[in-house]
Amino acid sequence: VSRTYTKIVRGSESCCLPASCDAAVAVPKGEAAKVAGYRAAELCTLPADAVENAFGCGNPLAFIGVREGDVVVDLGSGAGIDLLLASERVGPTGKVIGVDMTDAMIERARANVAAAGADNVEVRKGLIEELPVEDGSVDWVISNCVINLSPEKPRVFAEIARVLKPGGRASISDIVVEDLPDDLRALQSLYDACIAGSLDEPSYLEGLRAAGLSDVEVVDRLVYERDQIARLLGSELPDPLRGFADSIAERVAGKVWSARITAARPPRSAAPGRATR
Repeated sequence: VSRTYTKIVRGSESCCLPASCDAAVAVPKGEAAKVAGYRAAELCTLPADAVENAFGCGNPLAFIGVREGDVVVDLGSGAGIDLLLASERVGPTGKVIGVDMTDAMIERARANVAAAGADNVEVRKGLIEELPVEDGSVDWVISNCVINLSPEKPRVFAEIARVLKPGGRASISDIVVEDLPDDLRALQSLYDACIAGSLDEPSYLEGLRAAGLSDVEVVDRLVYERDQIARLLGSELPDPLRGFADSIAERVAGKVWSARITAARPPRSAAPGRATR
């Protein structure tokens, strides 16, 4: 996964499903962010590179109550689009922490943070399964089309619960699937495209609850149709498989969607998991 995203950010490829039926066959640089639920007024204030290298499937900051002075952690922060938008919301008295495992993404994010003059943003190298963040230290955890890529999702959910303050909240945009055939789950290219590693929606919600989070709910869904998936696979699959894009899309049409999921750490819960980092 890290190698794939390094190649993407250093080239001109796109990745992950576009969140619009009007998305082009190959989403032009910058268009992925525009169709993923971001308003033009939000994007025009950001460095172009942060927008062009946004590979999410939604806008985890949409309609949530991030306030001035809050501490926000972004899991898999990429080139930094959500870091910078959160930075504006928390203001100079707040803090935004991005965590990513890919050096090329961290380099891009730090450059974009510097270009934006966002002194309240820090980008840390780390795994979302073992966050370099202290227990009970953040008001919000956000993530945009990243947790589906983790091979150890229960650990990610536990880490979300661990780093949140009592009463803190999470807002996650991610891909979920329904009845994905085993042969498709075995394709690395579909894993990198945010499909093969995705959970079904009930398992996703139950995973968050099992980690000790409450008020877990889906607040928005966008189901991908056959043509959308075929367009994605036509650009993402390696040459030997590209000719099967239409047949794969036919098999999964209506079974893949982007969900925005919210959850909270109960107000009086103890910090679960491992020692403070």
